[in-house]
Amino acid sequence: MWTISEDLGEYAKHAEPYLLTDPVANTVPLTVLANLRAGMPHDGAFFGWYTGDGEVRGAIFRTPPFPLGLAAMPVEAVPALVKALDTRQIPAVQGPLPLADALAAGRRITHHRAERLYRLGELTAPAGVPGTGRIATAADTGLLAAWSAAFLAEATSDPVHDVRQIVERRTARGDLVIWEDGGAPVAFAGVSTPAGGVSRIGPVYTPPEARGKGYGSAVTAFGSRHALDTRSEHVVLFTDLGNATSNKIYQEIGYLPVSDYAHITF
Repeated sequence: MWTISEDLGEYAKHAEPYLLTDPVANTVPLTVLANLRAGMPHDGAFFGWYTGDGEVRGAIFRTPPFPLGLAAMPVEAVPALVKALDTRQIPAVQGPLPLADALAAGRRITHHRAERLYRLGELTAPAGVPGTGRIATAADTGLLAAWSAAFLAEATSDPVHDVRQIVERRTARGDLVIWEDGGAPVAFAGVSTPAGGVSRIGPVYTPPEARGKGYGSAVTAFGSRHALDTRSEHVVLFTDLGNATSNKIYQEIGYLPVSDYAHITF
């Protein structure tokens, strides 16, 4: 049985203990919950949890304009979820591949992006990449806002929202790192606030004119080390399976595949 609610407190009360049973697989819903508690705007948001055999076994969340997010759940919970959502408008869904595909069944799909979740094993920093890493400061806000917008336009189908506000908030928390070469920024990465002992790397962006020099690998490794040293037991990231280069370089610095996900737009 699904319970759909707009009450964040009720959602956290019922769903969070379940999500924490596998904080790696549920990194996205746990991170979203942490951000909502920290003050992330959530007008029009709703949440849900699935109860089976007397215990919570699944969860969902929607924070417009972002897709419906699916936590781990039995695939047989999906048909009941479709009925529970009733007339709520769902323009897109993101979550574990079998669940996202099951929810998309029978709908007209305009975009399907296959993704893979990786977990960091033994970190190996790339050798021979010129430059050094540092934590972003408020002085970097304008550049990182522009780079964040460029990343969204290039790599995702997500709506371009107020990236400057997000950059300001993440910079204040120490969540953004920069790779510099010759004193100039050449790449950046995000390091999420830990949730359940897990931080997630993303986005990772190198402007086109600086690509092919290993900066993306270097800033990812630097951000991963920053996470392990200052905030998290585990570090994860998502890749676009259509980008063979990113999947290769992340594995080279120590990331191990966990499971596949999908981002589907209707």
